Amino acid sequence: MRGLAGQAAIVTGGASGIGRAICLRLGEEGCKVGIFDLNGAGAEATAEAIRKAGGTASAHTVDITDHEAVLRAVAAFEKSAGPTGILVNNAGWDQIVNFVDSDTALWDKVIAINLRGPLNLHHAVLPGMKERRKGKVVNIASDAARVGSSGEAVYSACKGGIVAFTKTMAREMARSGVNLNVVCPGPTDTPLFAATAGAGEAGAKIAEGLKRAIPFKRLGTPEDIPGAVAFLASDDAAFITGQVLSVSGGLT
Repeated sequence: MRGLAGQAAIVTGGASGIGRAICLRLGEEGCKVGIFDLNGAGAEATAEAIRKAGGTASAHTVDITDHEAVLRAVAAFEKSAGPTGILVNNAGWDQIVNFVDSDTALWDKVIAINLRGPLNLHHAVLPGMKERRKGKVVNIASDAARVGSSGEAVYSACKGGIVAFTKTMAREMARSGVNLNVVCPGPTDTPLFAATAGAGEAGAKIAEGLKRAIPFKRLGTPEDIPGAVAFLASDDAAFITGQVLSVSGGLT
């Protein structure tokens, strides 16, 4: 992809799953990758994998729900890598439960990670992009934002919020030359999916039901997502902003 080499790129939730795959791809493209994750050991493992492949990466242990911690982590990354040119908000978390059976503690956690966390990253990174009149933001939402998902009401609301926020910020930032877009994965075989669907027979039943519903007859894999992210973060997508791209095997 054109324009990625040498860019300083922050990816949240890069310790595993889709985030790790995105980090590896951006590393291959020549980006200087900053892996932001609460799992510091996992983030360092991703960074080491990028470095072993000849790329440049650093790991940053950070709680994205903490605004001050995010500001410090962004400053530390930019001190070594230079101004952030690419931001990928990938970190997410959920627990499947019918809304009427849920409690406010669960709501607060889901909202803090899936909505407030990305807002914190935007707030830390967008001013610099605006000043430099250049930057790319790719927010990882979910097709739950587009069509809903049983047992994921608050998560779906957060991801729908990310879609609306991205479209709004794309308008606000357009005159500053900053592009913001959304990638919506469908059901993807990640550690989060396994934890959310549940273990044993119940989890397997959910997975098999989804496979039957997906036209390609399989769950997505983390490696299915990074190509779309790399494209939207590249100069090849310079005239694309405020858009939502589903990567779901045709499910939606």
